[in-house]
Parts: sequence; structure tokens; C-alpha cells
Amino acid sequence: MATTATAQPVVSKTEHTTTATAQAILAGGCFWCVESDMLKLAGVISATSGYTGGTIANPTYENYHHPKAGEQPHVEAVQITYNPAKLEYKALLEYYVRHIDPTDNGGQFCDRGAAYRPVIFTANEAEKTIVQQVLAAAEKQLKQKVNVDVLPATTFWPAEDYHQNYHHKNPTKYKFYRWNCGRDQRVQQLWGNIK
Repeated sequence: MATTATAQPVVSKTEHTTTATAQAILAGGCFWCVESDMLKLAGVISATSGYTGGTIANPTYENYHHPKAGEQPHVEAVQITYNPAKLEYKALLEYYVRHIDPTDNGGQFCDRGAAYRPVIFTANEAEKTIVQQVLAAAEKQLKQKVNVDVLPATTFWPAEDYHQNYHHKNPTKYKFYRWNCGRDQRVQQLWGNIK
């Protein structure tokens, strides 16, 4: 019997909890890389690649950043589900900022343009306050201007199934892309050796 695949959040780590979960939506260049990095953080339950921030309904990889008249493009982003009893929102953001180039709002690494710029999508004023604290601390540590957009969270559209867990499904292609794009090299230049 054939089944129809639908874009659903992908759970890539198993973690049983008795507490509520929380979500964060972060953009930092290629969503394959953001997803892969965030899944390494203790307390993260799942990460789903997708599109958000724009007004294109039912976006796809082919059209998410090519709006028609009157539409706004999306950015590649990742919706992270985490256990707030094990991982505070602030710690999640500090980890995220150290895995991107927060000084570059014109894209990230080899991926250029607004669809790849760093963005933190906030759900409320409390989150926005924490974001501002984390970005101010990053600016102080780097001794240069941090240029990460902070926007209210809007509808998150999961990307196509072939984008989910790309780093596991296509490890050779993923590693080559990541190395060739210079992501880790630039992060190390900015932040030093990080895990």
C-alpha cells in the first residue's frame, strides 16, 4: 500500500521527559547545518528544517525566496523543540550564536542573500529581552557589531522530507558542502574552537 509523505517535524534524538517542551525558531544560513548543530546540544529533542518569516503560503524549496507581487520571501530556518528543564532558552541562544557568523546579515558563509541571513524569531517580549542580552554579550565578546535580525515568530512551514536530517541521509555530500562553504572555518575564526 502506498503512503503519501507529508512534511512533519522530524525527531532525530529520543528523549523521554515528564515536563513540557518549548520551541525556538532560528535561522543561520543553510538549514541543514543549523539543524545538525542544534541536534548536538544536550536538551534538544528535535530540529526541523523549514521556511518562515515571509508571507508565501505553502512554500517549497523552489519558491520560498521568490515571492510573487505583494508577497514577502521566507528565510531558511530551523524549529527546535527542547526540554526547558534541561536547557534554558538563553543557553540555547548562546550556543546558536556561537555556531553562526552573527556579524554578517547579508547571508551566512557561502550562502548569500536575505534567505540565508541570521534571524531569531521570538514568541513574546520575555524571549525578545533574552535575545537582546545574548546578542549584546556576543557583541562585547567579539568586539564588533552583531547584525542578527530579531523578528516575531510567524507560521513555520516544514521543508520537504529530503531536507530533514540531510546530514544523516547524505553524510558525504553534507560534509563536502559544509567544508566547501567555509562555515566551520569562519566560526572558528570568530569564536575559536567550540563544540
